[in-house]
Amino acid sequence: MSNNSSQIGITLSALHRRPTMKDVAEAAGVALKTVSRVVNGETTVAPDTLERVQEAIRRLGYRRNEGARELRQGRTQAIGLVVRDIADPFFAAIGRAVEHRAEEDELVVMIGSSHDDPARERQVALGFTARRPNGLILAPIAKRQDYLLPDIAEGLAICAVDRPAQGIACDAVLSDNAAGIRLAVEHLLHHGHRRIGYLGDDPAVFTARERVAGFRATMAGHDVPVNEHEVRLGSPGPDFVAAALRTMFDPSDPVTALVTGNNRITAEVLKHLAGRPEQPAVVAFDDLELAELLRPGLTVIAQDPVAIGDAAMDLLAKRLADPTREPRELRIPVRLIPRGSGEAPPTN
Repeated sequence: MSNNSSQIGITLSALHRRPTMKDVAEAAGVALKTVSRVVNGETTVAPDTLERVQEAIRRLGYRRNEGARELRQGRTQAIGLVVRDIADPFFAAIGRAVEHRAEEDELVVMIGSSHDDPARERQVALGFTARRPNGLILAPIAKRQDYLLPDIAEGLAICAVDRPAQGIACDAVLSDNAAGIRLAVEHLLHHGHRRIGYLGDDPAVFTARERVAGFRATMAGHDVPVNEHEVRLGSPGPDFVAAALRTMFDPSDPVTALVTGNNRITAEVLKHLAGRPEQPAVVAFDDLELAELLRPGLTVIAQDPVAIGDAAMDLLAKRLADPTREPRELRIPVRLIPRGSGEAPPTN
């Protein structure tokens, strides 16, 4: 123990409360203003005084009151993240990327799920903005996000992910949905398929519209006709998938391959295909956990959630530095991972 530490007569156990800068000043035998200078990293403190104050801080376990400092600055050095479901591996990976970047910048991350409920989205987002974060990253579900206009007017930086926001001007980071479906279709065409079915989400969903448009455009670009019974869109669920597959596998005119538009649809499709004597080729948009352990392994179009989270944090930083800059929309590339299911040849 140093000689300086022996001069410190106050300990945390003696205080029975959170120590303050005043306690540190008393313990170190210096003025309160001197402690403030040390805490805020100013370089005008003499070396021996600096050592004495730092020893007092260590002994007492003092921590700067970030809440009071942030109230003075008007923001709470935090980032809000509202996603559809934090348990979804895609959004969990975005969350991890945001947390990693926030840790580097000494920011706290508040994370909440909307559970595909517009009212819940609004409740969570406004609950976060009421705490005055520096920025908000939002995976939009509601038809409009103009409930955030007052916060934007007060300087809140907002970035949408997965889908663009509506009713507000803000940055957005999206996957290249149409390009991903193009990769899937061209992969199946390359392996000899011409009867390719598509199962996608409700067309009211932005990503669903982009992906089915990519499917139709790619088929047309290769002069492959699309029969309407081969394209099915609806809310993911066992009833929708079962009905769609019955139509697509009509014995008189069955498809030989499938493209699935998201991981929830893919999971239902795999359940319904289990045990079929003849398996169609399948390429799924979105990777699934343990997809490589299936037999055959599942061929997927993989998004890059880490890149999405990183890009969203970059855009928030640029927005905070220049609130008047024009909103940007970034498209993050996707990639095809062949594992077997998408390489099967036509069976009829």
